[in-house]
Amino acid sequence: MISCFSPKLALKPSLALIVVAVTLFGVSYTVLSAEPGTAFTAKDADRLLYDRCEDCHNDYIFDGNWSIEDIDVKDIAQGHNLKQWEAILKSVSMGDMPPSDKKPLTAQEKASLLQWLETSLDDYSETHPNPGRATLRRLNRHEYANSVRDLLALDVDIADALPGDDSGYGFDNNADVLSMSTTHLERYLYVAGKVSKLAAGVTPASATKITYVVPKDGSVKNSGIPSFDLRMSDDLPLDSRGGGSFSFYAPVTGQYEIAGYLNANTNNEVDRLDALRYSHSLTLSAGSHTIGMAFRKRLALTEHVPKIRKGTDYVVLPDRAAIPLTLDFVVDGARVHEVQVPSYHMSPRFSQAAFLRDVLELEVIGPILSETQQVQPPDTPATRQLFVCYPQNVTAGSPQTQEETACASRILSKLTSQAYRRPSTTDDVEPLLSVFSHAREDLDFRGSIATALQALLVSPGFLYLQEPAPAGLAPGTVYQIDDMAFAARLALFLWSSLPDQTLSDLAQRGTLREPAVLRQQIQRMLRSDKAKALVDNFAGQWLYLRNLPYHAPDVFEFPQFTVPLRQSIEGETRLFFTRILKDNRSIFDFLNAEYSYLNEQLAAHYGLTGIKGQALRRVNLDAQSGRGGLLGQASILTLTSNPNHTSPVKRGKWILDNLLAASPPPPPPDVPALVAEHDGVALTAREQLKRHREDPVCAACHKRMDPLGLALEQYDAVGAFRTEYANQPIDVSAQMPDGTQFEGLPGLHNILWERRERFAIAFSERLLTYALGRGLEAYDQPTIRQIVKQAGKDGYQIHSIIEAVATSILFNAKHVPETTNEKQQIVQIH
Repeated sequence: MISCFSPKLALKPSLALIVVAVTLFGVSYTVLSAEPGTAFTAKDADRLLYDRCEDCHNDYIFDGNWSIEDIDVKDIAQGHNLKQWEAILKSVSMGDMPPSDKKPLTAQEKASLLQWLETSLDDYSETHPNPGRATLRRLNRHEYANSVRDLLALDVDIADALPGDDSGYGFDNNADVLSMSTTHLERYLYVAGKVSKLAAGVTPASATKITYVVPKDGSVKNSGIPSFDLRMSDDLPLDSRGGGSFSFYAPVTGQYEIAGYLNANTNNEVDRLDALRYSHSLTLSAGSHTIGMAFRKRLALTEHVPKIRKGTDYVVLPDRAAIPLTLDFVVDGARVHEVQVPSYHMSPRFSQAAFLRDVLELEVIGPILSETQQVQPPDTPATRQLFVCYPQNVTAGSPQTQEETACASRILSKLTSQAYRRPSTTDDVEPLLSVFSHAREDLDFRGSIATALQALLVSPGFLYLQEPAPAGLAPGTVYQIDDMAFAARLALFLWSSLPDQTLSDLAQRGTLREPAVLRQQIQRMLRSDKAKALVDNFAGQWLYLRNLPYHAPDVFEFPQFTVPLRQSIEGETRLFFTRILKDNRSIFDFLNAEYSYLNEQLAAHYGLTGIKGQALRRVNLDAQSGRGGLLGQASILTLTSNPNHTSPVKRGKWILDNLLAASPPPPPPDVPALVAEHDGVALTAREQLKRHREDPVCAACHKRMDPLGLALEQYDAVGAFRTEYANQPIDVSAQMPDGTQFEGLPGLHNILWERRERFAIAFSERLLTYALGRGLEAYDQPTIRQIVKQAGKDGYQIHSIIEAVATSILFNAKHVPETTNEKQQIVQIH
């Protein structure tokens, strides 16, 4: 059941629900007292903490940079030192405190202390609701691009044309780091101008050239750039080989030239020679298209690849003449033209081992218009959405009429209501209408609307999420944001975009937050194609997938790590997350799912057989596969490795950060590097880390990270299985700080399964951080525990966690600034 936040009653479980059902480190959260028949009190907690913590956490030793003298059991009831009390709760529940070399807590003591801590912290949160700070939030470049797309029905991705955004707390939608520099403003203004003309269908003054470089592996031993006997894009015909495709938006219907440069099998494939360029001119209708080029593929490869290298000093000529190959020009998945090209290009620089002929670069030039050619206004989804009216007989230079002014006002009123995420007012429309009138002095109606649209797309009302406090509330008052602001937050959370008409209508009627309505809308939004933003922007950063295109394993150590393999391992994890999201599966599938999504190439990389074809499809995994869950996927194993060798430290830290929300502190600045060999003999990762842990400064953190990472040592730096390293068998046995022993990935799966409640907290923390666009504080932890408890009633299905986030006090409320110097987080729109 969804329980929406009310200012009078924050979301809070009853005491009966405080009991945690899942065992952590062998101890269940049950209500145990210090002595049978008595209740565990603050006095008992005080005695226990002094007894077990004072030896290390005192004013002299000051271990962990805090002393027991700094806190008091009365703190929680007064809202003091909540960060330290939450840290104590986490450390004790994780088994990190007391340390293994100190006297342990009994099961009864541990459960009672944890119960008292959690109940006290949650009780304070219930009586003192705190939605946290709400920094003014600028749309990041992905949110801006998606919002423009949906506002204008314009299928153009402009994110890469905008400056990159800084990240905070793991995500680039963090309000505290989304500043606005002069560079940002200039670039947003430029991109807004380009987009506005495309949406309005303004005819370009001249032809432009759009270039797309096909993703390729680097030159192999200075022997040209290789290609692959594979279908390289879903937008190409099924019987295609090599090549590539990209999205192109034609501003108007007209003549365009499609061209491609082929590889030459030389030692300098950056050459773009006319002899290697093949082109075709055709008419494209205004709107979005996919443009591609590829060779034909047969059941058996007919292309002969001459092997002409004979050492590095002597090169022989090809052993036979080139044969003709069919090169196809592809538009929107269909072949529109073909040309015959030779299977290799002979030139004075042809002195390398040859590869299959392939396309290196694509370009589209146009529209190619004559000076006298009359271009009809385009009819596209964007122009139909933008021009809800159009005055008759309007030309550039003619006086502006009342009909034009009324139509422009109607267009801009509709746009501002969507763009500003609330009903528009006269004050919103008038400045834009003034821009239109000034532009109309030199341009026609269509061009003037484009200019006003450009102003709208860089206005603070569109660029920033505006949530001003209602008038008349006392300082410090916690209030529920209105339904329109809630709809805007929800759309940014699930779609990284604007609310659609359905959400806006429900918000204006005041019914969006009714439990049944909200659940239905969340389900609808997650079924939408726009929910891909949650995969791109949340999973892409939570799982580091955005880093994969920039991670470069050593080509000499791992020559099998090609562009197609890189695309496959990224596709596996993206599809894995997508199906968990779309099918509403339990989040525990991330830990140890017995299935994944593979194609022939990825299966071969994993050492699995019986899978054919390039399409990723669901494959059930058996116990002997050595895979399962996120930690069995090559994307995670590759991203947590160094370019030429594995890193148990990186892998262990990734698990602590992302799966257990138990990040170790940052290393000191003078940490020595690992020693890779001793007396000329290469050391295994286990031996290197053992020597590293001899330093007491390093041991405290490494005893938590290293066991987790060492269990994955049978997977190399690109995620392939191995049994030896440095000519020694790999040992994957490990021991947790509490003494629990395990071995390899199966054992690590068991360790994580025993701590699955901790993973639920970690996942909820990450999702809530992303949803709020801010880092989490100690006062947010009770809400996280409530989200996990609420989701636990539905088996920890991912939709349940999303619903719990959307109905939490943190997502639904703000507070009025408490002091006069605490500025309202709004921007003047005009």
